[in-house]
Amino acid sequence: MRLLLDTHVLLWAVLRDPRLTQAQTNAISNGELYLSSASVWEIGIKRALGKLDVPDTLFDVAVDAGCRPLPISWTHAQAAAALPMHHADPFDRMLIAQALCEGLSIATSDGKFAAYGVDLVA
Repeated sequence: MRLLLDTHVLLWAVLRDPRLTQAQTNAISNGELYLSSASVWEIGIKRALGKLDVPDTLFDVAVDAGCRPLPISWTHAQAAAALPMHHADPFDRMLIAQALCEGLSIATSDGKFAAYGVDLVA
């Protein structure tokens, strides 16, 4: 399974948070993992605002675990802009657009993603 990690799922996996579901754990263990540039940006903003305290090595750990970077392309940006407004969070909208454009499943616990018809691992 080609799996895009939602930002919170990445954090839960790296920090071994018990909120990570068994289905997500299994998919992460067996999947081809992708990490969006949008998640890197989101984490950076939250760290700068003091809303998130994560180790500086977070992305090194993700890469060491096999996460592949998923840059944001113009196609992704256009797709995100064209999505219906079921979800207002711009970072999540970008992840949804990337998953739809690239044929990826998304590991998330955000129920709003289902409205977009993307394959979810919840």
